[in-house]
Amino acid sequence: MRIDVLTLFPEMFLGPLQESILKRGQERGVLAIYLHQLRDYAFDRHQVTDDTPYGGGHGMVLKPEPAVRAVETLRGAGDWPVILLTPQGRTFTQEIAQDLAQQPRLLFICGHYEGFDERVREQVVTEELSLGDYVLTGGELAAMVMLDAIARWIPGVLGSAQSAPHDSYAEGLLEGPNYTRPAEFRGQAVPPVLLSGNHAAIARWKREQALFRTWSRRPELLAQTELSAEDRAYLEKIKGEL
Repeated sequence: MRIDVLTLFPEMFLGPLQESILKRGQERGVLAIYLHQLRDYAFDRHQVTDDTPYGGGHGMVLKPEPAVRAVETLRGAGDWPVILLTPQGRTFTQEIAQDLAQQPRLLFICGHYEGFDERVREQVVTEELSLGDYVLTGGELAAMVMLDAIARWIPGVLGSAQSAPHDSYAEGLLEGPNYTRPAEFRGQAVPPVLLSGNHAAIARWKREQALFRTWSRRPELLAQTELSAEDRAYLEKIKGEL
């Protein structure tokens, strides 16, 4: 998969792209990430990319010409997604990450200042995404988060192909607790079922822990999750006990 990022601050990405999962994905040849300096697509010799807003207002607005020129140059005749990172966009989720990971190529546009001239949205953007209901200084940090979340769904990026499908939100639930050695630490023992070797019992315990954690921390997620009769019986049981 190839991901292009259009930004005024490409240096911000160097640390995250050269460490951990994103680094390994690139080394394995299953992920290619290209950073593009927006100023390189400006039309004047001073590489101006922003100007004062028509009608007055605070801050500067990013000009349409460099961004549209960059997208049209990079995208060519392709029809893959062009994603503008903006607090006005659709809230990014695990489901969106999984869907975007199916694309052969993506282009992220990182806004800054007061954002882009509206004509950028109208002429070249196919999707607008946001991390949440708050404002960042620019789209770079949001792009890094989304790159990481998307990369986890690309085959060959993670060490285990089973890791991403069992993450929190992957099945609509929060992930339950995990344990490793030692079997006892400061008086707290690993739950005996995990040491039992009974795979069916372990699977059910993990499911119940995920259900309990979701119910206690993010109960609204349960309405969006496919639950079995056994799941519903367990939830009714814990509700009756509290």
